[in-house]
Amino acid sequence: QLQLVESGGGLVQPGGSLRLSCAASGFTLDGYAMGWFRQAPGKEREGVACISSNSGSTFYADSVKGRFTISRDNAHNILYLQMNRLRPEDTAVYYCAADFVGTNTAVPGLQANWYDYWGQGTQVTVFT
Repeated sequence: QLQLVESGGGLVQPGGSLRLSCAASGFTLDGYAMGWFRQAPGKEREGVACISSNSGSTFYADSVKGRFTISRDNAHNILYLQMNRLRPEDTAVYYCAADFVGTNTAVPGLQANWYDYWGQGTQVTVFT
């Protein structure tokens, strides 16, 4: 069974850091571009960051550029999102997603409907 499981969410004060992880099971991340998305209460899901299948390219939403870093460890089938200098507006449920691209090494972009598999989400709350 193909599955993505996020972890690492929690409560943090503004300016703090968290590192999210997304573990894949039932398939290998080779051949998949990966992305992180988030959804705050009452808002639509938005793309945060994405990374190509070979880690050669990344892309970030303007709102997180310079603060968040996406990375992946294909050998261990794990995707990461390092989040620094967190702000209250970063509060959301964060989801990882996989987009099958085969041998394509281009960065996938942040269109949610391009992604094939999704995790269940992990809550990040930045409180004042």
